[in-house]
Amino acid sequence: MSRTNFDQLLQAGCHFGHLKRKWNPAMAPYIYTERNGIHIIDLHKTVAKIDEAADALKQIAKSGKKILFVGTKKQTKDVIAEKAASVNMPYVIERWPGGMLTNFPTIRKAVKKMANIDKLMADGTYNNLSKRELLQVTRQRAKLEKNLGSIADLTRLPSALFVVDVLKEQIAVREANRLGIPVFGIVDTNSEPKNIDFIIPANDDAKDSVEAILNACCAAIAEGVEERKVEKADEKAADAQEEAEVEEKAAKRPARKARKEEAEAPAEEAAPAE
Repeated sequence: MSRTNFDQLLQAGCHFGHLKRKWNPAMAPYIYTERNGIHIIDLHKTVAKIDEAADALKQIAKSGKKILFVGTKKQTKDVIAEKAASVNMPYVIERWPGGMLTNFPTIRKAVKKMANIDKLMADGTYNNLSKRELLQVTRQRAKLEKNLGSIADLTRLPSALFVVDVLKEQIAVREANRLGIPVFGIVDTNSEPKNIDFIIPANDDAKDSVEAILNACCAAIAEGVEERKVEKADEKAADAQEEAEVEEKAAKRPARKARKEEAEAPAEEAAPAE
């Protein structure tokens, strides 16, 4: 069963592409027609591509790996943050920090610096600073929180990128391509799809369009996370049962040994009657 349908995407405005003069010819297979100088995206293909991407995202989440959501457009960043946070995935909605993937250790140092500032503020180390110094530290902490707060839990490179508007986020796409990280992308008619592993042809400018697609994809991720929890619980139960069986066998062993020794012992001769 499809995770979305033609009518839902149509109502969300996913079919609106860019002006015909701004199109990228590589997107021709996903364009249905042109109306009033604007390309119209074939939503039947979009539905199929969403299902394909959602299944892949579900498997990544089921394996316990992280998916980094990227989208810095003003009109869509709030919905990206909301949907990514709902499935406990990291996201970047402010400026993409160059080298975030290719120079990941440096980004991690910045995140640790933010954590150290919090720790020193909590234990009172900064109480002796002047107002000017304290203000500088507070501003630095706020800047780090704004740019990197949403990836504080990302301790290793993500296993996949989900990009909204691959043209605007082309630096992130290039870094992921360089490291062999698969890229899922909402691709509009003005974008280049060749570097995207899982293409979702749709309107990447409208909030409703992005939200409709993220709803389907994040639902798949949530399913993967839930299935992982169930599998872990089953494994834990199986391990506990196996351990209980071993303990039970160990407890029965001395009793069996005693019965065996008793059976092998020679019977005592009866005393002669006087």
